[in-house]
Amino acid sequence: MQDHVTPRRVVILGGGFAGLFAARALRRSPVAVTVVDRRAHHLFQPLLYQCASGILSEGQIAQPLRAVLRRHHNVRCVLGEATDVDAGDRVVHARRPDGGIVRLPYDDLIVAVGMRQSYFGHDRFAAHAPGMKTLDDALDIRRRIYRALEMAETAVGERERRQWLTFALVGGGPTGVELAGQIREIAGHTLDREFQSIDSAKARVLLFEGSDEVLGAFGHPLAQRAARTLRGLGVELHLGTRVTDIDAHGLTVQDHTGATARFEARTVLWTAGVEAPPIAAALARATGAEQDRAGRIKVEPDLTVPGYPEIRVTGDAMSLDRLPGLAEVAMQSGAYAGRSVRHAVEGRTKQPKPFKYRDAGSAAYIARGRAVVKAGPLHLSGFTGWLAWLFIHVALLTGFRSRLGAVLSRSVSFATGSRRERAFTLPDTDAPAHRAPGPKAPTPRP
Repeated sequence: MQDHVTPRRVVILGGGFAGLFAARALRRSPVAVTVVDRRAHHLFQPLLYQCASGILSEGQIAQPLRAVLRRHHNVRCVLGEATDVDAGDRVVHARRPDGGIVRLPYDDLIVAVGMRQSYFGHDRFAAHAPGMKTLDDALDIRRRIYRALEMAETAVGERERRQWLTFALVGGGPTGVELAGQIREIAGHTLDREFQSIDSAKARVLLFEGSDEVLGAFGHPLAQRAARTLRGLGVELHLGTRVTDIDAHGLTVQDHTGATARFEARTVLWTAGVEAPPIAAALARATGAEQDRAGRIKVEPDLTVPGYPEIRVTGDAMSLDRLPGLAEVAMQSGAYAGRSVRHAVEGRTKQPKPFKYRDAGSAAYIARGRAVVKAGPLHLSGFTGWLAWLFIHVALLTGFRSRLGAVLSRSVSFATGSRRERAFTLPDTDAPAHRAPGPKAPTPRP
């Protein structure tokens, strides 16, 4: 009788793809869903680099969670960061932006917290080489890219100018490849003839990758095509290299022979490696679950934590069958977890089938009209790959406004090479104590 009075409580940690699809799967279920996220928006992470490079605005890749879920009347959104899990009492502790703690009791817990940037134990690199996992990261990178070109215009001496005109990216996965292609396109086409003292087309873009190929997960044929495309754009590939140091003026790398080399660059971007956020470690402590090297939680085939059938881990934060950290994996696992809870609420006694990922393929955008796509036996590159990439990403964008805006923005960018979202801000370094005194106000007459 009590079950009809108090709905089953489902807490979802994370408002990304996995969390969103889990909430959608529970839309018509007699449950009370609470979605907890440290940010109030759902972010389309695969297009962060297009926001960073000035093709898309923030609003075209990020939608308010409350707006996305406004028709889900059984869903409540909480702005906070999950910090701990009491698996015995079934309570999640979340920290509000003001530092206060919220206790969220649950009957079912779906963990969809994603991953964060990893510097492989060299966290000091973050001060000089930002990663790109959040909207703030993308806006910071946009600021750094366009600021570097502005600084080169007024640089004192050729050495400083070369430093500002050199961009180094660490990591040859999709994010690194996409950003490298975008920076070359910005320098060579978007900003053509906009500067008087520098030739932006002469900007150097260096891409460092520890393995012998960029986009290694796409297979050797597509990796080779991507490398040829990048070199054709003017990107300098440094394969088989490991970064050993980064500072404000460049980075030091070591190749497979042990030889080191120094590269001067005022803009270094980190596009290599991810790790689970602290809540994953807290969950592992609370449940005794195992974690892999990146901190992901090892789960059962039905995505539950061993010994805790009410806790499911989805998306990038789960470790299962070596599944990659792709948006499609997050969507499918989130939907599966939501359906599993719904079936349990409906009283279905049949054991759910193990989660099975249906590979929808992988894609990487390199430059205008050039991309690589891998979908099963289908391998596409060049303009055909770009068309396939465009269709895939527009279809996945959340909300009609986002799809329409993205299509229009890309159409303009593709046809003209322009980028309308180039605005960036800089901190005000003119402290009040150093400002020149203004004119004195006239003394009022008695």
